[in-house]
Amino acid sequence: METGERLPALPYHLVLTAGRSGWWRFALGLAVLLGGLLIVAPALLLLPFALYYVGTGADLLDSITALADTADPTPASLAYLNLTLAAAIPITWFVVYVIHGLRPGWLASIKPRIRWTYLVACLGVSVVALVATLLVSAVVPSQGDGTELSGQLNDFTSTTRDFLIVLVLLTPLQAAGEEYAFRGYLMQAFGGLFRSRWVAVVASAFLFGLAHGIGQSPPIFFDRFAFGVVAGALVVLTGGLEAGIAMHVLNNWLAFGLALAYGDMASTLNPSGGSWWSIPVTLTQSLVYLGLALLVARRMGLTDRTDPAVLAALPGRR
Repeated sequence: METGERLPALPYHLVLTAGRSGWWRFALGLAVLLGGLLIVAPALLLLPFALYYVGTGADLLDSITALADTADPTPASLAYLNLTLAAAIPITWFVVYVIHGLRPGWLASIKPRIRWTYLVACLGVSVVALVATLLVSAVVPSQGDGTELSGQLNDFTSTTRDFLIVLVLLTPLQAAGEEYAFRGYLMQAFGGLFRSRWVAVVASAFLFGLAHGIGQSPPIFFDRFAFGVVAGALVVLTGGLEAGIAMHVLNNWLAFGLALAYGDMASTLNPSGGSWWSIPVTLTQSLVYLGLALLVARRMGLTDRTDPAVLAALPGRR
């Protein structure tokens, strides 16, 4: 649309249609996002790690190679992975501003910004959904989710401490980065191309599942796909990324926290096997969280449409 046109109230998945026109912009945006995440961000983030290794006298080639080894992860490699995924935030901001001519805040929500009160409320809701999940998991057969957990508490070492620091500081950024990429730009891109919210939800969820590994088993893929569908539905129904970010952060904290306490990071980063008995547990968490997050959104009076006056007046729209 051109500046000066009267804009309708838009749902989240159609926000990019208020920017510069042309279907090719969506294709270009997807290409820039993919190239940024797979090539540019990993390359740029290698520099500070390389400088650190040179400064400490470590073998540079071996140390750099170890950063990409998820089969034998270290705190440094987990930090590198988290930072690479977190880079999706500035990359998507760049794409939305430069290619589509809109303020990056329109990726966060239809306000356009993060609605922090709702985000914090969703963190509390995710804990409730987690409790429901634990109750269901206690009564169904072994889920075999592909991770290896022992019944014995691991020793707390300096490596455990370093992993814990990385999880506390960087996991929220990593989770938010994935949400900005999949539930943010990809949903808005598919929404802009097909003008369908459910195409946007399902397509982005499918790619989210694939991004976690081509060789994963069907139950593990379904778990990721179901997460993506629920997170995408929440974006459409609440008008922002906050609920998805909150659920994603807690899920990752739980998964990696259990790995530190009772298992190992390698099996959590590279799950194998899996059982269909994990599906009732997955659905319990997803549906309980979906219902509670929507209830909170309604109680807070959140809208799922843009304010046309705000969208048209922003200087980032050009």
